[in-house]
Amino acid sequence: MDADPIIFCIIGIRCKNRHHLSKLLRASTGQEDIPSQKKPQENINRRRKMNSIVKEIRHAQSRAHDFADLEYRRKFMKLTDKDCASIRLIKDIIDRELPIALDIFYEQIRKTPETSKFFSSEAQMARAKHAQQEHWKHISSANFDQRHAEKVYTIGNVHARIGLEPRWYIGGYAIVMNHIIRSVISTLAPKPGLFTKKQSISTEEVGQALASLCSAVMLEMDLTISVYQEEADKAREKSRDELIRKEQTFVADSFGIILSEVSERNLSQKMDKELPSAYIPMRDNLNGAIESLRETLGIVNNTTETIDITAGEINSAAQDLARRTEQQAVSVEKTASAVEQITATVTSTATRVTEANAFVNNCQNITEQFGVMINRATAAMSEIERSSEAISKITNVMSNIAIQTNLLALNTGVEAARAGEAGSGFRVLAQEIRDLANRAGNASKEVKELVETSRGQVLSGVSIMEEAGHAISTIISSVADIGDHLKAIAEAASEQATALQEVNNAVSSIDQGTRQNAAMVEETSAASSGMAQQARRLKGLLDEFTLS
Repeated sequence: MDADPIIFCIIGIRCKNRHHLSKLLRASTGQEDIPSQKKPQENINRRRKMNSIVKEIRHAQSRAHDFADLEYRRKFMKLTDKDCASIRLIKDIIDRELPIALDIFYEQIRKTPETSKFFSSEAQMARAKHAQQEHWKHISSANFDQRHAEKVYTIGNVHARIGLEPRWYIGGYAIVMNHIIRSVISTLAPKPGLFTKKQSISTEEVGQALASLCSAVMLEMDLTISVYQEEADKAREKSRDELIRKEQTFVADSFGIILSEVSERNLSQKMDKELPSAYIPMRDNLNGAIESLRETLGIVNNTTETIDITAGEINSAAQDLARRTEQQAVSVEKTASAVEQITATVTSTATRVTEANAFVNNCQNITEQFGVMINRATAAMSEIERSSEAISKITNVMSNIAIQTNLLALNTGVEAARAGEAGSGFRVLAQEIRDLANRAGNASKEVKELVETSRGQVLSGVSIMEEAGHAISTIISSVADIGDHLKAIAEAASEQATALQEVNNAVSSIDQGTRQNAAMVEETSAASSGMAQQARRLKGLLDEFTLS
């Protein structure tokens, strides 16, 4: 509430207790609190007084505005104080002739149906005539003050309220001014005659007074018609606003029914009421929107059913896949364990084969050393054989020597026998030589036999050693082959161990991936189950809509 105590001083309103009024104004604007211990009725009375004061202030402000507007119009029409003074020169004539002029005017009103309808009785017409006489006193006195502005505003407001068109108002002024101007001219015009009094107002002053009076009347009509038009505009605006409000209420109610049905999830209705042309596109758009929404929700409903069925199938398939994945995870775990054991076994076998290969290499080295020894023994046997041959040759020589010695001893004995007693010594010597030769021959024979026997045994040993050498060579070759095979087996076992380790890693990765897949399948199953539930829930929500 805008109010300031200074306004009271500006517009000239007097108050017995201005301090109290200022206090009330401050309280009403929140600048000072009214004591809370006062009774509620006192507070209500105080608020009413404040509302009355504020209304009076606004009315005073409106009066000041009307007066300022009147002054502005006077200035534009060049209705100066001098012109007002000239009007006052004919005031007596105006006041005298005005009742007659008004009688003429109201007689014309009685004859005109469009104007007579505004008066219900002669008494009402008499009151109106009296009011006009009082109002004309301001015009004849040229007193265009604030009170006059208020009067003009009231007249224009009344005309607008009762619907009196400006043409009747202007026509009335024309009737009144016609009579007054004629009367003024008739009264003040110079009359011929010898004894005629000299006029107190010159013809020029009469013309000035009538012109000023016309300007004043025009000012009156201008301001009154302006107020009339303003009030008429307000009335038309109010009527238009009322029509718009009624139209909006009707349209809102019409749309409200459909929107209420839509809010209740009923899309089977459509708006078919007749509406103002401006709202027909809105109605068609609303019906189109409802139809589109109905079709969309129908499609969504069908799609939801499909999603529900598909989600159920996906859920069932996901559950089956989860079970199979779990079984596969168990199988892969067992496979991983078996592959790990096989890897350990192959690794151990590779280690054993490596050890066996080392052992075979040692055996091959020993066998090769033994083969060398056999070769040396064979070589020694060969030397013994050669020595035996040499001994056999020596024994043959000794046998030949023994034979020759025996022959020599025989010849000596023969010669000693020939010599007789003289050769008896030679005979004994020959006998001894013969015995020695025989013993040498026997010894040589025995040596030969022993040498032959040794030779045979040496040959047999050589043959055996050769066979042993060949066997040892075969063994060495076989051991070498075994070593190669064991080496190949060791390399293959190592490669198998590496491959099995890679297989084991792959199986472990497969096992881990299978477990992850199992977890993902469980999540997929849960998600598909949740999607199925959401689809059923969405379908339940869609079932709440009435589509047809």
